[in-house]
Amino acid sequence: MPLGKIQLQIVAKLVEMGRLDNDQRMTLASRPDDLSGEALDKLLQEEYKVSAFQCLVAKARALNLSPYNVAHYKVTPQTFERIPQEFCQENLVLPVGQVGEMLLVAFANPFEVTLPTKIQEMTGKQVVRLLAREKDIKDKFSKGQDRAAGFEDVVMQIGAEFGEHAAEAEINDEDVSEESGPIIQLANRIIEDAYFSGTSDIHVEPQEKEVIVRNRIDGVCHEKLRLPKKVGPALVARLKIMCNLDISERRLPQDGRIVFKQYTKKNIDLDLRVSTAPLNHGEGVVMRILDKQKTTLPLPALGFSEENLAKYRECIRQPYGMILHCGPTGSGKSMTLYSALNEINTPDIVIRTAEDPIEYTLPGLNQMQMHRQIGLTFASALRAFLRQDPDIILVGEIRDRETAGIAIEAALTGHLLISTLHTNDAPTTVSRLTEMGVEPFMVSSSLLCVCAQRLLRRVCKQCRMPYTPEGREKEIMEKALGWNGQIFKANPKGCPKCGGSGYKGRVGIHELMVSNEELVDAINKEMEAAELKKIAMRGGMKTLHQDSLLKVKEGLTSIEEAIANVPPDM
Repeated sequence: MPLGKIQLQIVAKLVEMGRLDNDQRMTLASRPDDLSGEALDKLLQEEYKVSAFQCLVAKARALNLSPYNVAHYKVTPQTFERIPQEFCQENLVLPVGQVGEMLLVAFANPFEVTLPTKIQEMTGKQVVRLLAREKDIKDKFSKGQDRAAGFEDVVMQIGAEFGEHAAEAEINDEDVSEESGPIIQLANRIIEDAYFSGTSDIHVEPQEKEVIVRNRIDGVCHEKLRLPKKVGPALVARLKIMCNLDISERRLPQDGRIVFKQYTKKNIDLDLRVSTAPLNHGEGVVMRILDKQKTTLPLPALGFSEENLAKYRECIRQPYGMILHCGPTGSGKSMTLYSALNEINTPDIVIRTAEDPIEYTLPGLNQMQMHRQIGLTFASALRAFLRQDPDIILVGEIRDRETAGIAIEAALTGHLLISTLHTNDAPTTVSRLTEMGVEPFMVSSSLLCVCAQRLLRRVCKQCRMPYTPEGREKEIMEKALGWNGQIFKANPKGCPKCGGSGYKGRVGIHELMVSNEELVDAINKEMEAAELKKIAMRGGMKTLHQDSLLKVKEGLTSIEEAIANVPPDM
């Protein structure tokens, strides 16, 4: 098809769209020079005031393709999961979405007939072509849209306002009110960017000469931003205003909650649990992201082995007793508790929870937020619950003797009580309770099971590397599982899917100590944790170390990750 014919079709489509009239069409058709595509676009935009996107729509209709406005598309590291970035840049294409087995790809050159076939072979997906402006696709690459690019404009504004030469000034409420645009934008951007990159915690840390923002993704902290020192107090004050804290109190730690829906026009429904603390170079803030759109995962998706899952399901269906989860902060205890409650939550069961803070709201649960300032503690909430006819009680954490005593009392009087405790493994949980002053016979008669857990990073399925362990690694595998075969390690270079880290997502490992007669005797005799561990293992308990290596055997994680999180058993 000669070029001139297509140009005429484009002009005809603009007439159909009402952007040109017939006289203008005749004028364009009778031009002596044969206009190239770019020249025609330029002429239409400059002389006939047709917008760039209207030209694109007309061109797409003339070629029987769908137009796509790439300018509005946000490039993320996931964009190049299926098609490498270099290939896209070289051929001026951009993958913009996926529908089932079809990949939506924006092309700048509609006449490139071999490209769709190449992409189809590369991805194994059927390619749907969309037409986009060459300039828009080039812009996406030239801006080098790295993950911090979303901050460039705000950081430049801040540099102008709070740069090295800005006058020293005491920052008060007025400075960080709605008028201080860049700070408000910055606070919002930090939270939005963290949400989109799958962050669990945001750290704002003042240093001697600057303020550093770090995001924890899959359990590992990554530096995100460095800001001028003077921005620190204004940013912290803005975050305090967002969660109604006292911005004049900078000497004491404070806790609050940001309901982010109030501050953004984007469709992001999340809350943030905020904790501020006075540090040596100013106030620091840590924010835990609580995604309200993320529902609880079903129990089988949490990484339980089949054996552990069957035992755990049996425990949560008992009419009374105590189930304890232990592990450090961020080891997935809350998610497991919510998933368990979700599984047993039926209309004929009354569930009461006492939490600090309420992380996720679940339909059908009666949840209570703790408020220490007015005396609403876990102990007082538990006392109230015992008079409220519950079947199942969840207590956020057993922190002191009083809470432990009432919790055990509740478990012994016909309630199923679920709670968490900060200990390293399942057997030491028993000694922690007795150290708190709870009688051993009370612990042994109320305890159903203790579940210790950790989260390990999953090796990226796309780029993981198979190998057979040797030397020390082989020894460790054989000692723990009596098995040695092919396992996987993370690719040091990574791929677009895992953002170059070699790991993507996390999987839980569990140590499930279920009560039995021998254990009850041992607890009553106040035996050491090491003895309890041996008895539990005779009863079929897999230790955290063994479970972590099972995940290695299944190809879910690497041996480095397993050993880094859980030391080998003695």
